[in-house]
Formats: sequence, structure tokens, C-alpha cells
Amino acid sequence: MITKAVLRYIRITPRKFRQIIPLVKGKNPEDAIIILTSVKKGASKYGIDLLKAAISNAKRKRQGIDVSSLYISKMIADCGPQLKRFRAASMGRATMIRKRTSHLTVELDERMPVKEEGPKQAKEKTLHEKDHAKAKGHPPHGPAADSEKPMASKRAKAKDSVKSESGKKGKE
Repeated sequence: MITKAVLRYIRITPRKFRQIIPLVKGKNPEDAIIILTSVKKGASKYGIDLLKAAISNAKRKRQGIDVSSLYISKMIADCGPQLKRFRAASMGRATMIRKRTSHLTVELDERMPVKEEGPKQAKEKTLHEKDHAKAKGHPPHGPAADSEKPMASKRAKAKDSVKSESGKKGKE
């Protein structure tokens, strides 16, 4: 994490803000601001403010940082306190209205160009991807891993033994 910016007690529900997060996550903050200006959501206004604050924090924290090398690594909308109001309902009752608030957080990271072996061009990898690539001992994923499960072979052997036993009883 290079820098982060936080907006607290924003009068918008976290659910509404979470709709715009997939549009900008992983993108350059300047490109994300352009995307959010074209989105017709009230939450985009808060997203733009948040991204501008994060960019200025990055410039202040690291002098001479290239903003084009930054990307949005994390964007979160957490619940804040609820303002509770009451509304008249039928038969003399009252129902509660919850006016929700949000705490918005964005984190920016820097893309590092990593050269691979061979004549291939330099591929950009994030710091998170480097750590993930170094991790060892993870179980294999995908359809090939499913076919090599030991339970599947045990079930097949059990079925074969049941068939062979039932065949012996019929011959006697």
C-alpha cells in the first residue's frame, strides 16, 4: 500500500457505493475518475472525491511519484452508524426508518515492471501478484485436480468389489 484515503460518516448506504467498486478496482486512479464521471450514480460523486484525496496523499507522501504507475488495490465501503427515525404506520403503530451511513476507504499501490526470462516484453506485475506467485504448497485447482481425488478411486474400487461379490453369489 502506497497510500490510502478514508471518508467517514458519508450519508449513502454502503450497498449503493459497492455497486461502483467493480467498475474502478484495479484501474489507474485518473482513469477511474473519468469512468466515475460518466456513471449516473450518486455514489460516483463520493468515489471521485475519495480518489482525488488518495492521489494528493500519494503525491504528498512520496515526492516525485508518477501517478500513472498507481492503481486502485483496495476499495471498501463499510457500514457507519445508522440514524434512526420513526414513521407513522397503520393502526396507530410506528415503524423505524434506518438512515444508513458509510465509511469509505481506498488504497493505492504502485505497479512495478518485472522482466521475465527470454525475449518477451516486460510484464507489469503488482506486489500482491509477486507474493502470490512465491507462495508454495497450495492445493491444485481446476478440473484436472478434481479427477485426481483419492475419494473417486476409492469409490470405484468399492463398486468393483461389490460387483465381484454379487457375481460370486449368483454362481453358487
